[in-house]
Amino acid sequence: MFAAVLDTCVLWPSLQRDFLLSLAVQGLYRPLWSTAILAELEEHEARKLVGRGSHPDHAASAAVHLVAQMNHAFDDACVRGWEPLDGTYGLPDPDDEHVMAAAVVGGAGAIVTSNLADFPPNRVPPQIQVKPPAEFALETVEIDPYQGFRAVQELTLRYRRPLRSVDELLVLLEQRYGMGTTAEVIRRAADPK
Repeated sequence: MFAAVLDTCVLWPSLQRDFLLSLAVQGLYRPLWSTAILAELEEHEARKLVGRGSHPDHAASAAVHLVAQMNHAFDDACVRGWEPLDGTYGLPDPDDEHVMAAAVVGGAGAIVTSNLADFPPNRVPPQIQVKPPAEFALETVEIDPYQGFRAVQELTLRYRRPLRSVDELLVLLEQRYGMGTTAEVIRRAADPK
């Protein structure tokens, strides 16, 4: 199965993360990450929650819980043994070296990131594509549009406050993350007239 490393910057926005992981639950790809990616996610998630008014202790607990849920749901996603390659790629941002190392060690075909400039083509091994999340989502949904629809359908069952329909979630994916074409593919799969 095609594997992709999800960088922290695509895991931090809640709905985008939930959508991408829902596609993985439907068997459209295998997500990968490292302990470093999860540590960054935990830190950023806690800060986000504090910024939204949560008490720091509650925010930290919720961030730990999120990472634990991800590891439980995808128990084979965390790449081990990437550390020896950390710092060997000469990336513009040394803080992204661990992402590349995880992709190489994990056998990923892609790194999904919003920081494309941090992964210049001449520094990325040829077997790894670097994709922005909207492009990755579209290519993934195009593999099996009905499973893309099922992913959003299942996502609606997990959203309780507020309740959201499939179309409402698709509109949010369009507006927040530029996933308009992905949303159209999913709408066609949901209503194949």
